[in-house]
Amino acid sequence: MQCFFSSFHPMAFRWSLGNHENFALQIADATNFYITEKNRNDIKNGSILRLTSSPYQTAAQLHERIQSSSMDAKLESLKDLANASRDITFAQEFINLDGISLLTQMVESGTDFGDLLSFTLTAFVELMDHGIVSWDTFSVAFIKKIASYVNKSAMDTAVLQRSLAILESMVLNTINDTVINSIAFQTTWVDIQTYTIAVINALFLKAPEEKRQVRLQCAHTEMAHILAQKQLRSIILSNVIRSPTPINDEMAHQLYVLQVLTFNLLEDRMMTKMDPQDQAQRDIIFELRRIAFDVECEPNNSGSIEKRKSMYTRDYKKLGFINHVNPAVDFTQIPPGMLALDNMLYFARHHQDAYIRIVLENSSREDKHECPFGRSSIELTKMLCEILKVGELPSENCHDFHPMFFTHDRSFEEFFCICIQLLNKTWKEMRATSEDFNKVMQVVREQIMRALTLKPNSLDQFKSRLQNLSYTEILKIRQSERMNQEDFQSRPILELREKIQPEIMELIKQQRLNRLCDGTCFRKISSRRRQDKFWYCRLSPNHKVLHYGDLEESPQGEVPHDSLQDKLPVADIKAVITGKDCPHMKEKGALKQNKEVLELAFSVLYESDEYLNFIAPDKHEYCVWTDGLNALLGKEMTSDYTKSDMDTLLSMEMKLRLLDLENIQIPEAPPPIPKEPSNYDFVYDCN
Repeated sequence: MQCFFSSFHPMAFRWSLGNHENFALQIADATNFYITEKNRNDIKNGSILRLTSSPYQTAAQLHERIQSSSMDAKLESLKDLANASRDITFAQEFINLDGISLLTQMVESGTDFGDLLSFTLTAFVELMDHGIVSWDTFSVAFIKKIASYVNKSAMDTAVLQRSLAILESMVLNTINDTVINSIAFQTTWVDIQTYTIAVINALFLKAPEEKRQVRLQCAHTEMAHILAQKQLRSIILSNVIRSPTPINDEMAHQLYVLQVLTFNLLEDRMMTKMDPQDQAQRDIIFELRRIAFDVECEPNNSGSIEKRKSMYTRDYKKLGFINHVNPAVDFTQIPPGMLALDNMLYFARHHQDAYIRIVLENSSREDKHECPFGRSSIELTKMLCEILKVGELPSENCHDFHPMFFTHDRSFEEFFCICIQLLNKTWKEMRATSEDFNKVMQVVREQIMRALTLKPNSLDQFKSRLQNLSYTEILKIRQSERMNQEDFQSRPILELREKIQPEIMELIKQQRLNRLCDGTCFRKISSRRRQDKFWYCRLSPNHKVLHYGDLEESPQGEVPHDSLQDKLPVADIKAVITGKDCPHMKEKGALKQNKEVLELAFSVLYESDEYLNFIAPDKHEYCVWTDGLNALLGKEMTSDYTKSDMDTLLSMEMKLRLLDLENIQIPEAPPPIPKEPSNYDFVYDCN
């Protein structure tokens, strides 16, 4: 090929380099990529370039060296090949020398193992990643050899990783039954879970279409059956989800993809309409009726045909179907199609007591208050398909998988069984009628979504999480979140908040001053030792004077003003000092080392460097007094206590004032003032 260095042949002549086509320039960094006419404009200023052999020369040398009889020389050559193969310029030259065929022959021979095999597979993967050679050109012998490395119970981790990467690429880029039929995943995984699940996902995504159609004849496909036989679910559960090792983003993504693809196996049933004339399908509906109302089967010939039809119509109405005469018509809507009927039958057979209780409980209510089981099941199945994105391709960057769906081989059906019982419970809590059906479904969706957000590890844990998300709790959560919605960040709301805030601050200020008027008992603490002596301080009712004095013992109630000997006019106070700046905290002694006391200390500066020193009994009193004294001086109250009170009171006041605006959209700007009327004749004359 034409190398970039060939355009600098005068330089080559000056350096006495003959055959300039045998040389090229590389970027001297970890990549060592060759400079070509295509990428020369990508070179950044300050980049260091290295003069080296041309890609062809390097490829030819490595092509020869990897066939060396010396194991050491062969290993070093394979290492160099694996590193150089990342460069597409080199890869093109090596592939042109039939290098891919040479590597596949080395793998098929089975003579290499350990590091030799690992670097051979690494070089193969790097070369194939450039997309120069098609994946459908490899022999059955090569595919089976790669698959054998996966199937062995004891295999080098690096070889397993490369083998799984090769199989994944083969499945994603070609349709080859050999790959599918050759893999037998082992039950002991170490560092290869991500690659293994990636191959499984590739099998789901790229399995032959004709086989996919055969698999979709039942609720669980042939692929799912094979993987279940090989204990895939238990392996993922024990070795990945419950492993003490944290799940990285790549593993989380692969588990998410596997979850989506597994649920996509339900798409065929979801998109299949029920044939009202199909007797086999109608027998399933009859089975639902029999389990609910005829535990001891009645003889088929009991009563006349008309009588039985009337009885069936009555029972189908109790089951909550829209069409009482022929319920099969209810399942002609897609989605959810036949999947809804599958879920109902699973619930009736595997959770029979709960099924019978729900049906009989609702059939005994008034018509307007009964929760229609049939209609609810159909709409719930449709909702669950939307939540779990059944039928959609997985997102490339999503990591949102749910561990609980790997804990049961019929996880979707069990998920439905929990949710249909939740729906019935929520219906009763809301005291809903048939007109409230859509409202109930919205609440149920919110309950399910909030429970899923908590990432429960099992279906039982999911069920217990739902117990804490009753309709009452949902209302509380909605009310709490409403304050943080965009409407509450609009200009009218912000203006209302600004208007209310001074009123709240004044209320807090008055509370602080009232507390100072009540007074507080402070303990006297010396720098040498703690003494059981007390003194009391309180503010006069007119907020003009601080009264204080010593006490012999801690008082049981308020201390009257006339019993306090000393006074300090508020007008003489110059500043309030806190913490380590207080004079009694600067003295030498134990107090200097006592952090707890330091956080409760404050002083009042008055006259000419005179101080009244305090040690508050607790943090609450400290905040009350520092806030109150600052308020007396006309300064801002900045304690954590004030901030907390402000948030609480402001939130309550905003909620109270906006109660009448529930479900009303608040405009960003006030409405325009209308024009004045042309006359005021409509005004009533009081005279």
